[in-house]
Amino acid sequence: MKPIVVVGSINMDLVSRTERIPQPGETVIGSSFQMHSGGKGANQAVAVARLGHPSILLGVTGDDIFGHQLLSTLKSFGVDTSHVGTVAGSSGTASIVVDARGENTIIVTPGSNHHVTPAYLKTNLDVLRNAGIILAQLEVPIDTIVWLAGYCADSGIPLMLDPAPATELPPAALSRLAWFTPNQTEAAFYSVPGESTEQMLVRFFRLGIQNVVLKQGSDGALIASADGSRDHIEIFSVNAIDTTAAGDAFNGALSVALMRGESPAESARFAAAAAAISVTRHGAQSSLPDQKEVMIFIEDQSRGQSRKKSGV
Repeated sequence: MKPIVVVGSINMDLVSRTERIPQPGETVIGSSFQMHSGGKGANQAVAVARLGHPSILLGVTGDDIFGHQLLSTLKSFGVDTSHVGTVAGSSGTASIVVDARGENTIIVTPGSNHHVTPAYLKTNLDVLRNAGIILAQLEVPIDTIVWLAGYCADSGIPLMLDPAPATELPPAALSRLAWFTPNQTEAAFYSVPGESTEQMLVRFFRLGIQNVVLKQGSDGALIASADGSRDHIEIFSVNAIDTTAAGDAFNGALSVALMRGESPAESARFAAAAAAISVTRHGAQSSLPDQKEVMIFIEDQSRGQSRKKSGV
């Protein structure tokens, strides 16, 4: 199998839990504090590895204590970190507040992630050219994403971009994406006032994007392709306690299923199941499920739906 290569951030997540997220100027008392290995790039690489697919991460850590711990954790999950760079200074961090409903707010301080540059990627062309699909996010410099989009398009390698955090992107980058996977907040950022969802999708496709997955929270996901196909994937009902890595679980699982030859709709359902499991657990990488867990979850959900339809 060709590996899935993830280009992105590696962060230490500093997680505070509290009854509710504070308003501006307000202080609230937290109930607990934990540190977890995170970063959208690292999370997606772990999501891929946990599902049994070869996973290679391209990113940069600092030479601080966080950097050593982050690399050790990634290796323990089976991620190939042999090409991860190290620079003097601090690793990336994310300060996360999680409320009693499992909703969160996140402040990301990039640190060493600033060094995930086009020059760094050019030293790893052998890794990129052998990828089956490449995943990227927006916690690294934008010029890196622009260069990567051009490289992938010229090399015939699908690039899946998770536009988080939402940032202005030049048309030159958007036009060369195989997959664009915004959530509700990110989709609103890239939309034009007054346009419908379908109008937004058509605009994306006119730019050159090949496929779009709109992650719509409780409304599930909409998978749309430039050929006109549209599929809606319903959400799996679970008791969410922490949504921190749900989007990363989704993208990692989506890429794995696509690499296995499943259709976009089948791949998105598999991804939705992985994301549903992740929100029932605390933490980022520690919440990501393996292949067996996802398959059992889907089977259990299918049995439950069958019982409801039969009136049992």
